[in-house]
Order: sequence, then structure tokens, then C-alpha cells
Amino acid sequence: MANVNIKFNGKEFLLSCDDGQEEHLEELALYLNEKFTELKNSLGNIGESKLLLITSISVLDEYYETKKKIDTQKKEISNITEKFKELKSLVYNYKNVKEKEIAKLSLTQENLQHQIESNKSDYENLVDKTTLEIENFIKKIDSDPKTQ
Repeated sequence: MANVNIKFNGKEFLLSCDDGQEEHLEELALYLNEKFTELKNSLGNIGESKLLLITSISVLDEYYETKKKIDTQKKEISNITEKFKELKSLVYNYKNVKEKEIAKLSLTQENLQHQIESNKSDYENLVDKTTLEIENFIKKIDSDPKTQ
């Protein structure tokens, strides 16, 4: 345990605190003394006990107002976190839907490509067959004496 000399309302006090907390205790005592002096100057000499009570209530009021603000901020952060989770879920769902659509379109494209290649092959076979038939027809006409 560490000991710290603090000054409050013009008097010296020796207080104990955990090791390493000396500076923090001095800051708190300085703040409390400033609040006490501020109220003493504004309210006049109403007695030390009453002034200490008013100072304590004033500091507690600040504490509770700060706590309310922090609680409000925590709720807002919680709401934002929930909305972010919802948005994240929507994004992942949208991504999954689009990936499925892309896969379906890729399959359709592959099928169309195969169909085009098949049609091209059929067309080439048809052209080859027609060409052969025309050639055979021409040969037949050329060889037939009646047609000359």
C-alpha cells in the first residue's frame, strides 16, 4: 500500500491507496477540492458538512449523467452492430444468389456453345453432302448423252 498526502479545503490528509494508484488518487482529490471550492465560492459559508454533502451530490450527478450517456452510447453501438450484422447477412445472401445465377448462366453459355458447335458441324456436313450431291448430279448430267 502507498500513502499519498493530499490537500483538501486547505488541510493536509494522508490517504492510502494501492501501489501505482498514487497519481490517480491525487487527480481525484484535486478534482474534488476544485468542486468543493467552486461550490463554497458560489454558496458562501454554509458549513463544511453541508458543503461536503452538496459537493458529493454534485460529483455523483456528473457521474450518473456520464453513465447515462455511456449507456445510451452502448445501446446505439449495439443497435448499429445489429444493423451491421443484418446488412452483412443480406450482402452474403445477395452474393450467394448472384453466384448461383452466374453458375446457371455459365452452364447455359456452355450448352449454347455446344449447340453452336453441333449446329456448325451439322451445317458443314449438310454443305458437304449437298456439294457431293451437286457434283454427282453434274457428273450424271455430263455423262448422260440425252442431256447434251
